Amino acid sequence: MTMNTDADALGTIALDSDGHLCDHTLWTPVVAQQLADTLEVQLTDAHLAILTQVRQFFDTFNHPPATRPLIKWLQKTLPEHDISNQKLQQLFNTGLVARHVNRVAGLPKPPNCL
Repeated sequence: MTMNTDADALGTIALDSDGHLCDHTLWTPVVAQQLADTLEVQLTDAHLAILTQVRQFFDTFNHPPATRPLIKWLQKTLPEHDISNQKLQQLFNTGLVARHVNRVAGLPKPPNCL
């Protein structure tokens, strides 16, 4: 799935000092692609399924997931994707999985992330 990034949605959305959305309710797949561009990642349906579940975690538990709870949640909610830390690192082109997956999902940085 290719995302249309013609409109610069991030140009009008406030980001915190770490590049996370100040208001997570403004997130859309287009915004997600613009955030993913900073990681040189082209979002696919698999990425969007993961991001949707990360947002569901946030809605369910009222906080962004750290790495271990994130992976456990994704393994439970997306068993067909065979999620592991290594797979998330590859998909999102980063070793800082929880931080960047939450950022691309439009969520705050988890409290224990650097």
